[in-house]
Amino acid sequence: MGIEINDREYAQIQAFIFDAVGIALGPSKKHLVTGRLEKRLRHHHCGSYSDYLRLLSDPREAAEAQQAIDLLTTNETYFFREPKHFDLLATEAREARQEGRALRVWSAACSSGEEPYSIAMVLDDTQPGQRWEVVASDINSRTTHIPPAYLSRYCLRGTGTQSGTLLIQRELRDRVQFMQINLDRTLPRVGVFDVVFLRNVMIYFNLETKRRVVQRLLTVLRPGGLLLIGHSESLHDISAELVPVRPSVYRRV
Repeated sequence: MGIEINDREYAQIQAFIFDAVGIALGPSKKHLVTGRLEKRLRHHHCGSYSDYLRLLSDPREAAEAQQAIDLLTTNETYFFREPKHFDLLATEAREARQEGRALRVWSAACSSGEEPYSIAMVLDDTQPGQRWEVVASDINSRTTHIPPAYLSRYCLRGTGTQSGTLLIQRELRDRVQFMQINLDRTLPRVGVFDVVFLRNVMIYFNLETKRRVVQRLLTVLRPGGLLLIGHSESLHDISAELVPVRPSVYRRV
């Protein structure tokens, strides 16, 4: 039998995640919260969500608080999700190569490594010999949706006891820099980017948080640079500095 969460406890969880990362969990997310956090309650022998919330408020339990944040903000992801975005990236990269420019790309809200490594494969293929760069945040591995040519070129499949695992080519891994960045806080010094991927995360922000996050991103996106969001998302009335290029793609003016 699962550990039930009452309305007061759920409101406290909502406040916890909003204060931490600016994500607004709606009433419909209660089942998601219990599904993702119940194992942590059992791990710490907490009989209720109130007990677990007291644990999260303890400064000595910062690692557990971070784990709770990770569990509540992790989205489904896989290699080359929304392929049209990567086709567009390849076009931008080829144009930049003709101009003698190497791209800097930020995977700004990836829950694992699939997105930045997909970006890196495209840049390595379209900008060979140039000093392109990818900045990202977390890492995991899934093989789904990798184009066969990239799979054979950049990935090593495990065999025997390692069957089912995937190793990204070391030369490619070394070109991707992982950082922990909270988009609802002052950004660290990350430089200026030509393309920013911010996909499937804005849907969790309220309007005020969206505006704050986008304004921060604009400080590190060069004029003419691209901001890519999820196909189910929109930046309508968020910033006059962004003009739509096509659905889910904006260019900074």
